[in-house]
Amino acid sequence: MPAAALYHCAVRSLPALALLAAAALVVPAAHASPPERPAAPAIGVQGAEALQRLAQRLQRLAEDGLEPRDYGIPSEGLARSEPAVFAAALRQAAVAALADLLHGRVRELPNRPDLRRDTAALPLGPWAAELAAAAEPAAVIDRAALLPPGAAVLKRALAAARARVAAGGWPPVPPMPGIEALEPGMADAERVLALRARLAAGDPALALALAAAPPEDPLVYDPALVAAVQRFQAAEGLEPDGRIGRMTFAALNRPAEVAVRQLRVALDMRRAAAPPGAERRIEVNIPYQRLQVVEAGRVTLEMAVIVGKPARPTPVMRVRLTSVMFNPPWGVPERNAREDLLPKFRANPRAMMEKGFRVYGFADGQRVELDPAAIDWRAVQKDRFPYLIRQDAGEANALGRIKFVIPNGEDIFMHDTPDRGLFRRAERAFSSGCIRLERPMELLGVALQGTPGWDQARIEQVLASRQTAVMPVGRPIPVRLHYTTATIEGGEARLRPDLYGLDEAYARALDAPRLPRLAELRTP
Repeated sequence: MPAAALYHCAVRSLPALALLAAAALVVPAAHASPPERPAAPAIGVQGAEALQRLAQRLQRLAEDGLEPRDYGIPSEGLARSEPAVFAAALRQAAVAALADLLHGRVRELPNRPDLRRDTAALPLGPWAAELAAAAEPAAVIDRAALLPPGAAVLKRALAAARARVAAGGWPPVPPMPGIEALEPGMADAERVLALRARLAAGDPALALALAAAPPEDPLVYDPALVAAVQRFQAAEGLEPDGRIGRMTFAALNRPAEVAVRQLRVALDMRRAAAPPGAERRIEVNIPYQRLQVVEAGRVTLEMAVIVGKPARPTPVMRVRLTSVMFNPPWGVPERNAREDLLPKFRANPRAMMEKGFRVYGFADGQRVELDPAAIDWRAVQKDRFPYLIRQDAGEANALGRIKFVIPNGEDIFMHDTPDRGLFRRAERAFSSGCIRLERPMELLGVALQGTPGWDQARIEQVLASRQTAVMPVGRPIPVRLHYTTATIEGGEARLRPDLYGLDEAYARALDAPRLPRLAELRTP
């Protein structure tokens, strides 16, 4: 249906919102041509100056993470030449922007079940009616923009990030060659000067210190600069040890535009986000590599976790913890077997046997156990891996002593691990997708809370038996594996790296043209 016909059809069907809501039905795509001219609506209580302020506010939608060009905002010239047409086009743009500020511009994405919106809790109709009747419609836009939790903090961070981009981005810091690190006390003419300039651009404390007293030797990585690096590392979620290795260099040289995109995504993700509910739940933030148990809005348990490496990402999902397995065996997935274990079998099959690994093949349609030492592992090809691998329960088992079952189609679960040292690292994307737990016994206490007959003595007895046992959870616990790179801590926005590129995918959707959303503007 042509845009004009769609407009006039909407006018007849929406008397409650009159021309204001109807105008929003044709949402212009990016760089769209001006809308066909509708009949001029009555200006009502909104004078020409208020409409000009509304137009100016819509031109500042970038401060809310939206792009003004997506809304067909009419020009000031049209206001002078044809004020009634200007008013109609302006209200059309205003309602389209209002819909995105309330409900989010990106309503859903494939494979993102962690994103849920409750648009019914924020019906557009009353807001559009208020926009039409308000003496100062720009104030309605302002109020809608600040509705999401933390919106003011994120908007402030976005403004700072845009200002940094406008200033030319962050000063670059040349990385060290190979795997070398810049250590405290080292002298390095190329890097120390660049490092000091980079950090002073974003660290007011360092900038003030340098203004008060320049360094004794500007080429030395001195204590004041080490302290600034430690502050930077802590803010980035890195180990704040002052050593500048590969990861810290990468964070220092991350383009300023990346923060702009992440903050735009963070604002849009929060719009009309469905509340989590008051029941006890488990939240795993994948980019932050943290697990929280939340009950009645209060965090009762928090721990570090290890998540999937970028090549084998942990999927986002909403599931339930239904049972706990003690002393679990590990049925090794084929990809892990051929990519991770095959090189180890080639190097030392007997050492793998000592760690409890068993190898199975097939003969006459039956699965049979094979002697790993008798197999010519050098002849086994990765792309044609013919064996099944299983690891017995025990101290060396990759799943540790406890497995938390969260049924899903991806074969993802949470588990203990014998590799405890990995939790001391700031970056913990090491797994093949499953979630390794820093303190599994504490999560076990949460899972079995209120289950008759299960106390600490019983748990220790079952674990000591080395026998595999499964205990259903009396009341399954909701588990959300979500992907949130922006959080608010101490009144400041904190960003973590976009580990799997999901923020970039969201940002592309945010900027994509889209079709009109007619159903949103229909009233009963």
